Amino acid sequence: MVKKFNISCDEATTICDKSQYGEATFLDKVKLTWHLFMCRICAKYSKQNSIMTQVYQLKSSDCKEIHKCMSSEEKVLLRTEMKEFQEHNELQEYR
Repeated sequence: MVKKFNISCDEATTICDKSQYGEATFLDKVKLTWHLFMCRICAKYSKQNSIMTQVYQLKSSDCKEIHKCMSSEEKVLLRTEMKEFQEHNELQEYR
């Protein structure tokens, strides 16, 4: 029975991405949950994917009015902050 839920890391990341956009089926979500329970790397990917989606949604909701869109400088700053956040989290996990 458990073998039915075993998926590869590639399949897990695909389902994770689909889940972020509400396109994953219930069975896909069950398989992903099982895989994330077993695989630390994919669990980390899923967590980072969720954070990036939340940041994007927050920033894009401000962009409904033209004068509130992010400037090029703000985009560069956001990329830098996200990279630093990711590096900090990677260091914390290996300590």
